[in-house]
Amino acid sequence: MAKCDQGYLCVICGEEVEHIENSGLYLRYIIGEVHAEELQGQPEHHIRCNPVLAQFIIDNEFEAIIVEGPFDKRELDPEEVKIRESLVTRGWRRLQEVKEKQLSISEFPLARSN
Repeated sequence: MAKCDQGYLCVICGEEVEHIENSGLYLRYIIGEVHAEELQGQPEHHIRCNPVLAQFIIDNEFEAIIVEGPFDKRELDPEEVKIRESLVTRGWRRLQEVKEKQLSISEFPLARSN
């Protein structure tokens, strides 16, 4: 298969990120960590291939990930963890809606809170 025939490849496992709802790059875009103009230049990865990010998703539809070591959320400030869990979980849920509702890329990001 020609490289142009492949989707985005995960920089961690090397496999194709076949579905947007599994995209760590688009999750980061939705939560405001990546800007639209950076999408083409940022590396792609499966959400589960980035456990430091994935550990903050709290949803019955997402199998929990435990991180050991210095990036373990259990070692972080509990208030900051709650804020991060809320943001990343909301972002993951939004990402699940993106394909289902066939949203345009400009509609992906979460609404900014004041």
